[in-house]
Amino acid sequence: MGQPVLPGLEAIARERGITFGSAVQSTPLLSNSEYAAAMRREAGALVPEWEGKWEALQPTEGAFTTAPLDAILAWGKANGRMVRGHALVWHKSLPEWAETALGEGPHRALSIMETHIRTVLRHTRAQIRDWDVVNEVIADPAGSDTPQEGDSAYRDSPFFRALGPRYIDEALRMSRRADPLLRLTLNEYGIEEDTPAAAEKRRRLLELVRDLLSRGVPLDAVGIQGHLQLAKPFRPEPLTALITALRQAGLSVLITELDIREGRDAPQDLRARDALVAERAYAFVSTALQAGVRSVFTWGLSDKFSWLTHDPDVALTDSRTHRGLPLDEHFRRNAMWDALARAFAGR
Repeated sequence: MGQPVLPGLEAIARERGITFGSAVQSTPLLSNSEYAAAMRREAGALVPEWEGKWEALQPTEGAFTTAPLDAILAWGKANGRMVRGHALVWHKSLPEWAETALGEGPHRALSIMETHIRTVLRHTRAQIRDWDVVNEVIADPAGSDTPQEGDSAYRDSPFFRALGPRYIDEALRMSRRADPLLRLTLNEYGIEEDTPAAAEKRRRLLELVRDLLSRGVPLDAVGIQGHLQLAKPFRPEPLTALITALRQAGLSVLITELDIREGRDAPQDLRARDALVAERAYAFVSTALQAGVRSVFTWGLSDKFSWLTHDPDVALTDSRTHRGLPLDEHFRRNAMWDALARAFAGR
């Protein structure tokens, strides 16, 4: 007799009141049976990887195209999977017309933001109850991979240039008006690891969040993306302190985009590589769960469909590919899957 097949990560997590989910792409979800089966087996919740971004939903002003997002929503409904939204206001995946409009003065900027947020949230309110309303609003400090010049704590985005930091307030208030019971999430990266740049970005994030809450701006949750890099050190204490401070402010905290980037000097031995990835995954996720996080999303399930494999800015430069997700390119469970299962089971 063969070994019994272990339940998926979503079932293991659910046993302890934890939600495990994954970013999903509509095209392979509908066309690749292995991909769909993996999502059905492993992910208890979904987040559209591209289909909820501005460029996907409103590529031309006033012409909303929701078919790819609707395909994910329909699949989720048919399979009993919750879907969260990503991302209403972001400086990337922004169509050219919107960038131009944002430069045409504050009134025009507020108008297109209001129209986009209101239209999208009215369309998705029957099924999506949590959206990344504002995504990546904090500037990368000196020492980051892509540091921003100048002293501003805010990212120099088209929205910031149009409205200053109040664009964050406006996006959150617009979202609350459009869907009063929606969980409003601010999503950020580069705040997870034990580096001076990450410490400064954590400080900036907490300062922003406390300012928003002190002025009555609606905000319900903070998403910690979790795009981890093995080349950067990690200690549990800074992450625990961040999550604790956010929860003490009355906010929920989610891990929203977990994956792990190997170093350019990753060892040749596959087992050694997988062991390093698994060690970091367990340390990060177990720390987050112990600090009170109850939702963990990976940025995809399989290395076959990962941005770590296909984006030239982050892909390995030799013939190897990152092994930074819980399923390999053949949809087989790997050491990271085992690490996540142990963390969810509390082992």
